[in-house]
Amino acid sequence: MKSASSPPLPAANFPMPSKKKSPEKSFDTVNFVQQTRLWLMYPPKLIKEPLLWQLSHKFPVVTNVRQASVTDEIGIVSLELGGKRSDIKAAIKWLEKIGVSVEPVEINIIES
Repeated sequence: MKSASSPPLPAANFPMPSKKKSPEKSFDTVNFVQQTRLWLMYPPKLIKEPLLWQLSHKFPVVTNVRQASVTDEIGIVSLELGGKRSDIKAAIKWLEKIGVSVEPVEINIIES
């Protein structure tokens, strides 16, 4: 009996990343001046926009998505931003200007 096998998946039409790293985009993730966690709430009109990609190209910050939930009505993202304080503030201001609600993540620590 012949086993059923799936045909190979087509190759994605995405360019492969370059092995060379540009000096202006290399970040020292251990020695950020500041690291901030935020909640982003996207309105419906912005859900399909690549806002985090745009953010990382407009500002010299490192983005790290910690959690996300997206529906047709709202997008909620827990985002960690690393970089200089002034760059993080400018990135947050840009997000708010385009219509994203930005709130700090409050971390409660219970001491024993």
